[in-house]
Amino acid sequence: MTTRVAVIGGGQNCEHDVSLASAAGVAAGLDPASYEVVPLTIGRDGTWRDRGGRPMGLAGVAQILRGCHVAFPLVHGPRGEDGTLAALCELAGLRYVGSGVGAGALAMDKWATKLVAEAVGIATAPAHQVTAATAHLETWSGAVVVKPVAAGSSRGVSLVLEAAALGPALEAALALGPRALVEDVVVGREVDVAVLRRADGSLLTSPPLEIVVDGLFDYDAKYGGQADFRLPASLDERDTKALDDAAVAMYDVLGCSGVARIDFFMTEAGPVLNEVNTIPGMTEHSQVPQMFAAAGLPYADLLDELVRGAHW
Repeated sequence: MTTRVAVIGGGQNCEHDVSLASAAGVAAGLDPASYEVVPLTIGRDGTWRDRGGRPMGLAGVAQILRGCHVAFPLVHGPRGEDGTLAALCELAGLRYVGSGVGAGALAMDKWATKLVAEAVGIATAPAHQVTAATAHLETWSGAVVVKPVAAGSSRGVSLVLEAAALGPALEAALALGPRALVEDVVVGREVDVAVLRRADGSLLTSPPLEIVVDGLFDYDAKYGGQADFRLPASLDERDTKALDDAAVAMYDVLGCSGVARIDFFMTEAGPVLNEVNTIPGMTEHSQVPQMFAAAGLPYADLLDELVRGAHW
């Protein structure tokens, strides 16, 4: 029997185009012998559209979802990755791929993620929150990274190396949400680990991937081909185990499902958590599929594991 999979892309946020790419990649990558893809797109204005591009209300969306066996949400960022689509699937009584409402909401909130990490002994960069009401009180105290609390794809992220740049950096971050983080700069190698819960319930960690870039790994570096991905990262056995242990600990304590990418700085003192992505980029050439391909799990097989592991 063919499994009908609703592949949902787009979204009402700054990651709209990235989400469309992920959804197109998954739709093309699912084995047509086993899966029938039902594409659904959320426009920048929030309008849902079906396979033919026809706009639909939520009643129409619910009818299509009820005719599917599984939903595969691929909307990165707010109103998607933050648990919003997981909640819709749960209310519709539809099995879905990926993390649930609580895990998505916690991981999307970088401040909350820091608090959870520190509670289980995983280091994070010293930071504080800023809002539009308090931004004018910020003073320059040295190099910092400014980022939105709840956004992805490195949108609104600035490396601030001089006092004059602090105000514009805060403005850029707060344009994408009501809260921003001001973090101390961490000196270390940027290394990511992906964690997958297989359909049988077991966990699989990917080989570590190191990101080598001149300066900040921002949106342009991430999607403009300027970054050098080294897979697997050149790490000794002790550091690899430390990263694996920290990645699995964050996956578990947040209550993640499906696949998540956990981003770290590898420092002389050990791993320092950067962020957790519960709906990472999922084209065949995105980081997570590359990481699992290096572990012997090709793209189509990774997607198959995710769909078969879908939950309520």
